[in-house]
Amino acid sequence: MLGAGLEIINNICKFAPVIADFKVADIPNTDRLICSQAFEAGASAVIVHGFPGRDSVQNASEPPGISWRYICGHGNEPSGAVEFMQPKALELASLAVECKATGVVAPATRPEKIRLIRDVVGDLTIISPVWRAGGSAADAIKAGADYVITGGAFMDQRPRIEAEKIVKEIEKCR
Repeated sequence: MLGAGLEIINNICKFAPVIADFKVADIPNTDRLICSQAFEAGASAVIVHGFPGRDSVQNASEPPGISWRYICGHGNEPSGAVEFMQPKALELASLAVECKATGVVAPATRPEKIRLIRDVVGDLTIISPVWRAGGSAADAIKAGADYVITGGAFMDQRPRIEAEKIVKEIEKCR
């Protein structure tokens, strides 16, 4: 998305809410600057990592209550998630609640973690990435995710077919 410039957010948000998957994780002022630009461009939410701490998370929005924030509570990829994120996932989920985030990101590859995170976050929205990272959209929804992130499906050469498969998979579990 960044290669297209921030104006792409404004173009897309005319059709649907945009969650800017920037995985913001810096010092408080930098987080604030990144997120404020995304919100000014029309994003409804920005994905922010919780591991830099409460002060960074709290600075990642405009006045509290105006903008959505999703705290990454758990990684799908094995690139450090097993070592660093998984042991802290429930603490990060608690941080999301304390900081009045709108929701959290939980791994479709680990539905059992979605259930545990749901117990911590209550009614907060849980979004769960599937597709290239693996995992099942239906299993994520059954485990407590509200939405699945399926961006990778639309990079396929047959995005409509892939999107229809995901929809059918989710419909079977309802």
